[in-house]
Amino acid sequence: MKKIITTTNAPAPLGPYNQAILSNNTLYISGQIAINVETGTLVLNDIEAETHQVMKNLQAVLEAANMTFDNVVKSSIFISNMDDFGLINQVYGSYFDEATAPARETVQVARLPKDVNVEISMIAVN
Repeated sequence: MKKIITTTNAPAPLGPYNQAILSNNTLYISGQIAINVETGTLVLNDIEAETHQVMKNLQAVLEAANMTFDNVVKSSIFISNMDDFGLINQVYGSYFDEATAPARETVQVARLPKDVNVEISMIAVN
């Protein structure tokens, strides 16, 4: 059984998918990009601000499922430029306790939706 998780505090899907799916006690969060839901604009002024916006969007989806970053067990980070890895990693890491941080991979890709620089998806358990 699956439950659709949706919130107006994170960007609406850009295609035929949902923000997240809760199946049993596992939450699968679709990749989030740096759309500011208050303004509807992309946050692309610098990679740190962009990554913070992505994390805020993920946090909003987690909260809609009554979870926090403490529930995250797996993250996938997609970036357009591996040279940004250090700054993205620093911002991303500020949302987790390093001792209990989730499993993760970071992959450089040729292009991301709306030509953003970073997209992150997550899996969380309750």
